[in-house]
Parts: sequence; C-alpha cells; structure tokens
Amino acid sequence: MSRLWFIVWAIVIWQVAVRTWTPAATPTPESFTPISGIEFDEHEKYIEDARRANRKDALAALDRPWSERCGPNRPKFIGGLNAYYRDRQNQHDRYPEIYGPAGADYIAKQWDTPDDRRIVRLTQEAFANGYLRLSDFDGLATEMVSAVVLGERVTGRGCAA
Repeated sequence: MSRLWFIVWAIVIWQVAVRTWTPAATPTPESFTPISGIEFDEHEKYIEDARRANRKDALAALDRPWSERCGPNRPKFIGGLNAYYRDRQNQHDRYPEIYGPAGADYIAKQWDTPDDRRIVRLTQEAFANGYLRLSDFDGLATEMVSAVVLGERVTGRGCAA
C-alpha cells in the first residue's frame, strides 16, 4: 500500500513541477476581418464623436494667433494637438490589430478628411516656424507627429525667440 501512495505522490509532484516550470503556451489572438463594414457600426458611432471633438480642438489650437502659442497659453496650444495625435496614432495601431487589413483601410479613411489634412499642414507649418518640438508631445502622439513633420526643416525661431 505504501508503494502505491509513493507512486501517486510522485505523479502529483511531477505534474505540479511540469506545470510550474514549463512556459505556458500563449494563445494567439484571433483576428476578425470585417467584410462589409457593418461590423464597425456598433462602436463607431461613439468613436466618430470623439474624432470630431479631437479635430475641433486641434483646429482651435492651430487657429490660435502665433503670439498665443508660447508662454502661459502654450499648454492650451500643445494640449489640443497632443490629444488629437495621440488618439489618431492609437487608432492607427489598434484597428489593424483588431480587424486586420480591413481595419487598417477603414481607419486610414476615417483620418483622411479635409480637416485632418488641414491639421497636418498647419502642424508642419508650426513645426517649421519653431512653435512645436517633438518633445512637446507624449508617447503615442510623438510617434504620429514624427511622421507628420518628417522632412520638415525648422527655419523659424518660434517660442525660442
């Protein structure tokens, strides 16, 4: 009888040891690729409102007079742009991750409105004139702004003056 208990305990200890020191297989996330676009409708109505608000805030920041982009008003100027570019980069990263190539195509179209193109152009202009630095932005926003101002040369003194 003691020999049987010894074998049972040996098996239990072996099972615990194997499960403890063997790396767990990480499940691969299943990718859902929409076909019709209807799949986006359920949550897009909320996200579209957020996109609209971000565009409005970014344009308000970029429409500020040059003199209000430095000094005590600078946080308002940077804040509107930071939120816009952070959310834009986040969605550019997440949609392909969640929905696959269809998500990448969909979100690229969502962030390619006339207002978005205006924001990009005005951001490039503010950067070239020295009113923006990449260090003004945080995390995800820095990644998107870096791509937007790539190739732009700073010719003005902006806030450094």
